Amino acid sequence: MKFLKKYKKPIIVIAIIVVVVIVLGALKPTEQEMLSCASPEMQKMIREDATRTRKRVTVTYESLIVVNYLSLSTSGAQEISEHYVGFVRNVYPADEGPMKVVGQMVNYTYRMLGCGENLMHGAKLTILLTTLTVIFGLLLGTVLALGKISKNKILSGISSGYIFFFRGTPLLIQLFVVYFTVPGIFGFAWRDIFPASDAEAVYKGAFTAALIAFALNSGAYCAEIVRSAIQSIDKGQYEAAKALGMTYGQTMGLIIVPQSIRRMIPNVSNEFIMILKDASLVFAISLMDITTISKNIMTSEGSYLVFIPALVIYLVITAFFGFIFNKIEKRFSVYE
Repeated sequence: MKFLKKYKKPIIVIAIIVVVVIVLGALKPTEQEMLSCASPEMQKMIREDATRTRKRVTVTYESLIVVNYLSLSTSGAQEISEHYVGFVRNVYPADEGPMKVVGQMVNYTYRMLGCGENLMHGAKLTILLTTLTVIFGLLLGTVLALGKISKNKILSGISSGYIFFFRGTPLLIQLFVVYFTVPGIFGFAWRDIFPASDAEAVYKGAFTAALIAFALNSGAYCAEIVRSAIQSIDKGQYEAAKALGMTYGQTMGLIIVPQSIRRMIPNVSNEFIMILKDASLVFAISLMDITTISKNIMTSEGSYLVFIPALVIYLVITAFFGFIFNKIEKRFSVYE
């Protein structure tokens, strides 16, 4: 009940938005309704294609929550191209004017979000890569942070050297080293770690290499986040734990690290947002994230409008995770 009272307005707003989206989604035209608005000539060829082995008409239908986009194009001597946008039971020609821009925006957004495809496409790849990177980066960073502040000089030196190296070199070069140089030295290909029968082996291999490079880089930055959080804890707590007969490991695991987590949240949030934007670097190894898809669309269709939905998608994703981290920070704030 307290939760409902505290977040009453946001819940009402979200509920209204959900209802509106559901209603608009239910009212959008079906693919058949949109096809019925095609020119008689195009409809004739579509009917003829039903009995032909080699199709003359390429039909692309994209459904994006509350709006649809239909693209029809023919091949051969007679080339015809038609585009339509469907919204609230209406179908609008999108071959010219403002509706052409609307149609392009729907098409580009659909493709960048990876709608209808697996998790390794578009926005889904960006979010997946960022999330896994920060998780592994925090795990590695915790080990490095404990190593750096350790009284063991060898362990401290190795950890410090690692952090210095990965913070002092560009992430893009690190990505190239992991993806190109390491396989060249050890004589393997990243795709080889997946079954040869897997059609996505090359793509999954590139994702694996990107995740390793990003996690190694993030681990260095997370190490400094963890270290500063640990060292911000009052030294009196170390002394109290020692007086109680606790070992160093028990002190860190039961007292210091749990308190440090609350102090890490703002910096971890910043690291997540930075990785989210840096994920665009995977275009360099041809991973199909938002940036790569945008660039490919621009190259094939010659439309620079593609970068507008790309910016909006990045902004929406950043705003969403920023909101989540802001709520977490307020909930566990060390100052409350």
